[in-house]
Order: sequence, then C-alpha cells, then structure tokens
Amino acid sequence: MQTRRLGRNGPEVSALGLGCMGMSDFYGSHDDAVSEALIRSALDRGVNFLDTADMYGPFTNEQLVGRAIKGRRAQVFLATKFGIQRDPGDPTRRGINGRPEYVRSACDASLKRLGVEHIDLYYQHRVDTGTPIEDTVGAMADLVRAGKVRYLGLSEAGPETLARACAVHPITALQTEYSLWTRDPEDGVLAACARLGVGFVAYSPLGRGFLTGAIRSVDDFEADDYRRNSPRFQGENFQKNLRLVEQIRALAAAKGCTPAQLALAWLLARDAHIVPIPGTRRLARLQENISALDVVLDAAELARIDALFPPDAASGLRYPEAMMRSVRN
Repeated sequence: MQTRRLGRNGPEVSALGLGCMGMSDFYGSHDDAVSEALIRSALDRGVNFLDTADMYGPFTNEQLVGRAIKGRRAQVFLATKFGIQRDPGDPTRRGINGRPEYVRSACDASLKRLGVEHIDLYYQHRVDTGTPIEDTVGAMADLVRAGKVRYLGLSEAGPETLARACAVHPITALQTEYSLWTRDPEDGVLAACARLGVGFVAYSPLGRGFLTGAIRSVDDFEADDYRRNSPRFQGENFQKNLRLVEQIRALAAAKGCTPAQLALAWLLARDAHIVPIPGTRRLARLQENISALDVVLDAAELARIDALFPPDAASGLRYPEAMMRSVRN
C-alpha cells in the first residue's frame, strides 16, 4: 500500500483512507456485519486510515468501527470527529458545539464507544461560530497533553480560522469535500494548507457515489437516503450532472480504468499531501478504489480533465442551503 504524509510534519497513512459514515447513516439500509468485515478487509489490504464521527448514527458508527478494529488497534490510524450534535430521538435536529467543556466530554464518549485508549486524529467536525476557535483548539490541545488524542484536525474550516487554530496548536489535517465536481478548496483552502504545513483529507471524493457512474436515477436511492434531498441530485441539476458523468466515462474508457478510478487518480495527482477517503459498503468497490493508486495521469490528461471539469462544472449546491451556512467558517 502506498502511503502519504499528512502535512509537513504529520504521520504517514495509507494513500487512500476509508470513510465509514455510509456504513451506518445517510445512504439507506446497512448491514453491520458486512461493514465490519469490509473494514477488516481494508486493513488486510493496507488501508489503515479509518474515518468516522460521533454524529454518524448518531453514535452507532463509532461503535461499529470499534468492533471491527478490536484486536487490530496497532494497524489502524483512527480518525473521529466531534462538534455536530444530533438528537438521538430526532436525528434531523442538530446544532454545532465547540465549547471547551463539550470537547472534553465528547472525546471521552468517543473513546468509550470506539473501545480505544487514544484517538489518532481528532477533528472539530464544524466550526462553532459562537465559540472562539482558540478556545476550542485549546481544549483539543489539552486532550493531546492528556494522551487521549495524538493529532488535531478541523473539518470545513476556512483559511483564516485554520491559521488562528494553528497559532494555538499544530493542526495536522483539514478535512473538506473535494472532487471533480466540488473544487471549492481550490479557492484559498488548499493554499492555506500548503502555507501552514497542514495535510488535506478529501471526503466524498467520488461525489457521494455519483462520479462512479453507477447512479442513473433518483429512484436508485432508498426512501431515507440523504441524497434525495441534496440539490445536486434533484430535478434539472441531476440531469445536467449526469452529462458530466458521461464525460468521465469516456475519459476513463480511453484510459482503461473505471470512472471512480479516474476521479480518484485526478485527486491524488493534485498534491502529495492530499489523502482521499472514499466510502463504500462493498468489497468490490473497495478493491476498485485501491487500484486507482495504480492509475497515473500525465500532464496532457490532467489538462484535458481540468478543461472538461472547471470549478463551476457541477449543477446545484453541494448541501442544502441551510447546511451550506456551516461550511468554510
């Protein structure tokens, strides 16, 4: 398995991680036993960077990951997140909390659910605009000093917030959505990471499955699938974005790889400190994603892809408007 370093002075992890969210939440029905076996298969193949969060479920995804890695902790670089609070009785209700006392209690709860003594990478899931980032990161730094956390991260933070956070304690990674159809990080975030020596973790690198070419209709989603309510998967936006996928199919066919592999190879080529974390619940998809590491795009191919997929290529917001207010803060 190829590895990459998170940031200038951070740890080395597998060049592709595994996003575990969809194993428990947001994408319809799931099977815990199948997902646990898939996580163990990922470890067998050298994928050691696992990504979860307390709000996935809520809480159940951390428990699933904890069961899957039991007895194999030394093989895992384990990342989880805090900061988005969901009501277990009504998970659609949520708030953002970065207060120091909550940081401490959330970490203790995650450690218990995961069944581990420390978390390798602990992210603030969303920036709490009502709490100074210095206070939140200060409490996170206390967790490092206590031995509960090894490295700190932020998710969906803007460049100014990232710089302020780094002034309190080194930030090892910034996690943000990044893919062929979500190129927002190119507008200052990636540059800030490079300047500050922060690694970049790209979530939803396959456009929540859309860039694989497997999704042809909104009817492909179960009734409770989050994507039914996502602007990019609705109405005219969906049809316009399907045309983008057809271009990916053509480029992939010419390259002799799958659309998913092309999308991942493009992302991996952007910078040596970018680590994508595609999620899947299927072993075949896991192996397909890993094989993207063998796809090398030359300068002409990268230029061709960039010409076909400029930053504004996708139709529709990446989140519903209310959720967009919680990103890039």
